[in-house]
Formats: sequence, C-alpha cells, structure tokens
Amino acid sequence: MLVRLLGPIDVVVDGRPAPLPGVRRRTVLAVLALRAGEVVSTDRLIDAVWGDQPPSTALNTLQRHVSYLRQVLGHRDAIVARAPGYLLVRTGAVTGGEATDGEATGGEITDAEAAQRLVALAEAQADPSRRAGYLRDALALWRGRPLADVAERPGLSEEAERLEQLRLHATRLLLECRLAVGEHDDARPELARLAAEYPFDERLHALLMLALYRGGRPGDALAVGRRLRAALADELGLDPGPAIQDLETAILRRDPALGVTPPPVPAQLPPALPMFAGRSGVLAELDGLLAAMDTTAVVISAVSGMAGVGKTTLAVYWAHRVADRFPDGQLYLNLRGFDPDSPPMTSAEVLRQLLTAVGVAASRIAPDPDAQAAQWRGEMSGRRMLVLLDNVRDTAQVRPVLPGGPGTLVLVTGRGPLTGLAAAGAHPVALDLLTPDEARDLLARRLGAERVASEPRAVDEIIARCARLPLALAIVAARAATRPHLPLAALVRQLRAAEDRLDVLSTDDPRSDIRAVFACSYGALTAPAQRLFRLLGLHPGPDVAVSAAAGLAGLPVARTRALLAELSRANLVAEPAADRYSLHDLVREYAAELAHAADPDDDRRAAQHRLLDHYLHTAHAASGLLFRRLSISLGPARPGSRPQRLPDDRQALSWFAAEHPVLLAAIGHAARTGFDEHAWRLAYCLSAFLDLRGHWHDWAEAQQTALAAAGRLGDPGAQAQTLRQLAGAHTRLGRYAEAHTHLTRALELFGRAGDPGGQAQTHHNLGILLDSQGRLTESFDHAGRALALFRAIGSRKGEADALSMVGWLHAERGEYPPALACCTAALPMHVELGNRQGEADTWDSLGYTHHHTGDYAEAVHCYEQGLAVWRDLGDRYNEADLLGRLGETLHASGDPDEAGRAWHRALSILESLGHPDAAAIRAKLVLIGG
Repeated sequence: MLVRLLGPIDVVVDGRPAPLPGVRRRTVLAVLALRAGEVVSTDRLIDAVWGDQPPSTALNTLQRHVSYLRQVLGHRDAIVARAPGYLLVRTGAVTGGEATDGEATGGEITDAEAAQRLVALAEAQADPSRRAGYLRDALALWRGRPLADVAERPGLSEEAERLEQLRLHATRLLLECRLAVGEHDDARPELARLAAEYPFDERLHALLMLALYRGGRPGDALAVGRRLRAALADELGLDPGPAIQDLETAILRRDPALGVTPPPVPAQLPPALPMFAGRSGVLAELDGLLAAMDTTAVVISAVSGMAGVGKTTLAVYWAHRVADRFPDGQLYLNLRGFDPDSPPMTSAEVLRQLLTAVGVAASRIAPDPDAQAAQWRGEMSGRRMLVLLDNVRDTAQVRPVLPGGPGTLVLVTGRGPLTGLAAAGAHPVALDLLTPDEARDLLARRLGAERVASEPRAVDEIIARCARLPLALAIVAARAATRPHLPLAALVRQLRAAEDRLDVLSTDDPRSDIRAVFACSYGALTAPAQRLFRLLGLHPGPDVAVSAAAGLAGLPVARTRALLAELSRANLVAEPAADRYSLHDLVREYAAELAHAADPDDDRRAAQHRLLDHYLHTAHAASGLLFRRLSISLGPARPGSRPQRLPDDRQALSWFAAEHPVLLAAIGHAARTGFDEHAWRLAYCLSAFLDLRGHWHDWAEAQQTALAAAGRLGDPGAQAQTLRQLAGAHTRLGRYAEAHTHLTRALELFGRAGDPGGQAQTHHNLGILLDSQGRLTESFDHAGRALALFRAIGSRKGEADALSMVGWLHAERGEYPPALACCTAALPMHVELGNRQGEADTWDSLGYTHHHTGDYAEAVHCYEQGLAVWRDLGDRYNEADLLGRLGETLHASGDPDEAGRAWHRALSILESLGHPDAAAIRAKLVLIGG
C-alpha cells in the first residue's frame, strides 16, 4: 500500500490506483499519512477538515470518513483508533527504484517518505553519476504540486511548502551533479528557468553563472550576478552572500578552478570620438532598443542619413556606451558601401570576416554563401553580442548577415533608408542635421567654451554657413583649432570671401573632404538620376515638388518621381512632405558645381526656362481661379515645363500655400539669371495670395525685385502693373506716401501704354488708399472714375468691384440708401462671376450699412456671411478686420459677451500677423473689461 502526497492525493494498493472521492476524505488521509505511525488527535483532524467552525456532527462524520478509508486501504487495521484519535499503520514499503541497487529501503508508506530517503542516499554518495541516479528517482515521484487538492486546508499549506522545498533541494543537487559531469550546456535552460522562478535563490544563480561561464559566456555569467544583486537590494535590502561574491571574482580572474576557460571576447569597436556633442534624442531612441533585447527576435537598428551627417560617429559612440550590455563581444565591420577608394564588400566577404571574428578557423568556414549564412546564425545562437555594420550600401549587402535568435543587436549605418530591412523588424533611425544648439555645443567641445562664447556672432555665422552639417562643422573646427590665436571672425571672413564654400571645406583626406564624401553618393547613381541631381542644383529652393522637378528635367512626372526616389535612397535629397523634395545647402552647391562642369550652357538655361515656365503658368492659373482679376496674359509654356493642372479654387489655394516660399525664391532667381519677364510676371501672379494671407513684407520685397526687372525690360505696362502691386503692399503696411507715389506713377505709365483697364484698376487702388487715410472725398472721386472706366471697357469684374467700393464710401459718408443700392446691385454680380473676395467685401459693406441704420440683426447676418467667405479663402487679415466690426455691432445691440468673443478672435489673428490694428482691438476689450 502507498499513499501518494507529491501531487493530488491518492492511494495505490497492490500496484493499482484506488479511487478516493471527496476532498474531506483526502484531507483526513493526508493528515494521517504525513504522521504515519503516529497518533493524530480527532481535534487536529476535525480542524483540518472543517476549520474553526465544524458542524455538531463533525465527530460522527469523521468516523464515517475513517471507515471509508479503511475500505480503500484494503483492511480495517490500516487505520486504528487510539486515544486521543487515529493512527495510520505502516503496512507497506516503497523502494527507490533501480538506483537503490539493493540497498536498504526502509518501511515508507508515502511517496514523500520515499523521496526523503532517496535524497538522503544521494547526499551520502560521492560519485556524481550515482548521486544523479538517486535524485532522478526522487524527483520522478513528484506528480505536481505537493498535496495539490488539499494544500489550502488548515495546517497543510506549511506541509505542502516543506515538500516543495524538498523538490527544489533535490533539483539543485541534481543540477550540481550535471555540471560536475560536464552537462553545462544542457543544464543551462533549466537553470535559467529556475533562476527566473526563484529570483532570490543564490545557490541557483551561482549554478547558472557557472554553467554560463563553462559554456564560454563569462559576460552573461557576470550579468546574472548583477541581476541577482539588484533584485536582492531592491526587494530585500540585502547584498549577495560570500559564495556569489567569490564566484564573481573567480570569473573575472578566469580562475582555472572553475573548469573550462572561455575564448577571448572580441572587442572590435573603433575608438569613440571623445568630444561627441548633441544627438540626445537619437541616443535615447537607441537606448530604448535595449528593452527589446530579451525578446525572441534579433534587434536591428538602421541609422540612415545624408553624407557627412555623422552616422558612424553616432553609432560608434553609442556602441561604446552600451558595450557592457553585450558580454560576448562587439564586432565592427566597414562594408565600404560608399568608399572613395574601394568597392563595396559582397555579402560573402562580410560573412567570412564575421565568422573569423567569432573564432571560426578559415578551414572550417563553409564554401557556399548560403551555408556560410547558416553557419553564422549557428555561431551567434545563444550569444549576447553587438554587431556594428558600418557604411552599408543596400539591404542585400547585409540581409544574409542578420542572426536568427535573440540576444544580438545589429546596428547598421547607411546613406539610404535601408527600408528592405523592415521585413526583418529593423527599427529605422533617421539622422538629421544638428540643431543650432547642438552645432554650438560641437564647436565648444572642439574649440573650448570660452573661445566660442567670446565670439557669438561669428559662431552663429559659422553654423549657418556650414548649414549645421556635422562634417562641415568638424572641418571648420579643425582649421580653427590649428590656429588658436586667430579670431573666429577671420574664419568667417574666409567663408564669406570664398567663391565656393566647398573649397573652404576641403581637406587632404578623401574620407572627410566634403566633395569626396558627396561624390561617393553621386557616383552610385544611375546616369538619369545623376542628371536630375545636377539640375536640382539650379533650383532656387527651399524645396521642389515632383511636378516642378519634372519641368526642370523635361521628363514625365512618373519618371521624375522614380528618379527622385533613387536620390532619396542615396540620401542626396530629403522628402520633408509627400511629393516634395529638398537638398541640403552644401549638397545643392555641389550639385550646381557639377551642373556647371558637366552640362552645356544651353542645356542649363533651357532647364531653368522650363522650371520658371512651370511656376509662372501654374501661378497664373491658380490666381485666375482664386481672384478672377488678372490683368496680364501669357504666351504658351515651353515644351516639357509641365505646368500643374488645378481643378478648383481650393486646389489653387493649397498650391499657393505650399509653393509660396519657392515662388519668392524663384522671383529672385529669375531676376538674377536674366529671366526678367518671368520675374515681374511671377511676382504679379503671386501678389493677391500674399495679400490674402497677410504676407505684406514678402509682397513688397517681391515687387521691388519685379520693378527692377520691369525697368531693365523698358516695358511701361510691366512697370505700371508692378508699381500698382507695390503700392498695394505699402498700403497694407501703412506706408501711404510711398503708395500714393507709386500709384500716381502707375497712372502715368498706363496712360503711356494705352491701357484703360490698368488706369481703372489704379483709380480703384487710389480710392482704397485714400479711404485708408480718411480722405473720403478724394477717395470717392477715384472710385467714381474707376467705375466709369470699367463700364466703358465692359469689365463686369471691375464694375462689380468699383460698385462695391462706391457703396462702401457712401456708407462711410452716412449716405445709407445709395450705399445699400450699390452693394445690393454688386453682390449678385460677384456671385455670378465667382469673385469671392468681392462677395466678402460687399457683405462687409452691407453689414456696416445695416449697423448704422440700426438694423443690428441684419448687420450680424451680413457680417457672418462675409466671415464665412474670408475663412474659406484663408484671408486672416480681412477676417480679423470684419470680426472687429461684428464686435461693434454685437456691443451696440446689447450683447457685450458675444462682442468680447468676436474681438478676442480678431486680436488673436492680428497679433499672429504682427499687425498694428491689434492695439485698437485691445482698447475695445479694455473698455468692456475683457
């Protein structure tokens, strides 16, 4: 007979399991079996079965349970009544199995007693193989958690824990035996599992450390010790005992007494830059990758960026920072993806070098590349290593090198984005230019903080002229460092005076010379991509849309997009927004230098002509969609210029919003390169948008450039149109005298050119200008002349605008019936013509008129109609101007709260525009306490 306690409670009689239903019966048997041969009181049995509140029938029920157990055990004498309770009689014995080999077995009645006997026999045995036999037999008796179905009963949980500790003790002893006979690799997984399950068990952790050390992983062994030390300190406030400390010391010394001595750990990282600066965000991003090191996948980070941005410097610096996290070593390999002197390494070359680095003899390296990749994955299995693959050309070069298991971090650097590594779970890290503060820090670390602080303006200009490119800054810093007594301002003067910044940034080292570094990327391109790159050097910036690049190259848009993607992969262009590309300033200079060296003058000029035609014809179409009042016409665009098709006014507004910095640059570029016709016409087409968005300083600057261009052309009509636009900008900026001078001169030139439409528009502009100055009589006179001229030439758009202006002036003069008549007549004309600006202006005039006739509700309605149009057009100044008048109406109608809200919205817009009208709105808010 055997009572089994090392798992669910049951009985084996004559070699056959006997059923034992009922938790209470199993509880009674467990208590008796744990004290086999001893009397257990009825009180103890009742307490185990029912706890603190037994039923009144507990004693009778206990007697029935004992009677049932006697039947299961096979005879009445198995359990005898003996005061003050019951006793389980020893009637059987359990042997220790084959491992006992005929030795004494004792008279055990439970599997727990048998396990204890076998562990004791193992502890008395010197031979590790025989000890292991006893221990395996002992551990085989456990079928799960001891007392599994009754362990929660009173008094039995402690017994269950005692038996569980016996199993843990036997497990430790068996693992010691396995390490003693050289099974350190096979035992390591179980040791790792148990160490995780028992995080404070120093003996288990010591065994795991020894197994790792003997398996050639001393770094991981020490890491286990560090984790144990941290767990004990954080949770218990304790240090490890002497055994762990002595073991750590022995591992560090590679004490022969520990057994197998592991091979040397590779440490191939190049020296880290001692004066590394900036990149705190990217370093933190890379640090975050270490959290994934214990997952089931290899961790890969792909650091990409343009030439000279500091990818290798960053990668090496960070790798040194975290090297101690990779105790099995750090490997480094330059794959020569963009090397000025040598071709890129093949993946087979990479594999052979890495296999050699981890100790594989050349004679053992497989001849076939696929077999080499499998061999590499096998060598890396179980290792915790950092592999830095620097200067990678493309994904194909490194894909066979990626390990297959956890524990390894692969850090890849390359100029392209290496998007093909995404399938392997790579984490992309795009390295951008330094921030101004990071650039200043770089110079301070190289030149000394005092020297940099003493010439802040010179430092700012150095940063600007190096365009925050780390390589360029490092070259300038190196030059300054060799002449410590030379003021930095002198170096700035050299940068200013140099005909080409690239000359100043050249060195005698092809790996750090700006041109040579860029040339490696350029040389890797296909010929069509090289041509597009050169032509992009002729673009004025700051960025270029795909359609504009297509016009520049004279290629279809789809073909151009594919070539731009190739340039992006080489990191010669960036894609800051979808279908928009930009070049770093120094890269642009390099591209332009190549264009002037490689492309004939006629080809370059034709490309610039196509580009400017693209912008001019698209801007003309966009302005016509939005404002319906263009006074100039264009001839056909040059073949291949690819003007963009804009289906409606919303698309036109979006195009202007995206392109207006480029258009401003294009105006200056056209004027500097002999395209004066393009310069003034492009400035004209851009004017209404700049006015709409409140970019009045840009408007004035563009028109000054356009006026000079028109003057060089000797075209009075062009000069007159430009003067009228320049006057509009000056009017918005409050420069009324200059505006009046320009408009007077424009009237004269329009007369000389025989352009009554231009004269009419100029009279209209003079009316607006004089109205701004409060000179209503003179303003009314010019508005009337404009209306007459527009009617005479049959311009319904001009007539509607002038009619609205006359209506507004009537209202300002207090003549409300004619004001309503004029505006009511103009409004449907604007709607019919799609002239939304004129529509909004007219709603504004109607609102003003109704306000002054006391019809506040109608005034509010009109103002809200006008506001909806201004918001739809994105005209923030006119929205704010109208909100100011809406607030006045609401205040006059007795609703100061709503008035305050309208004025606050107006103030927010005007402050964002930096407009002087904000002061008047603030004064209104002060008056109402808002």
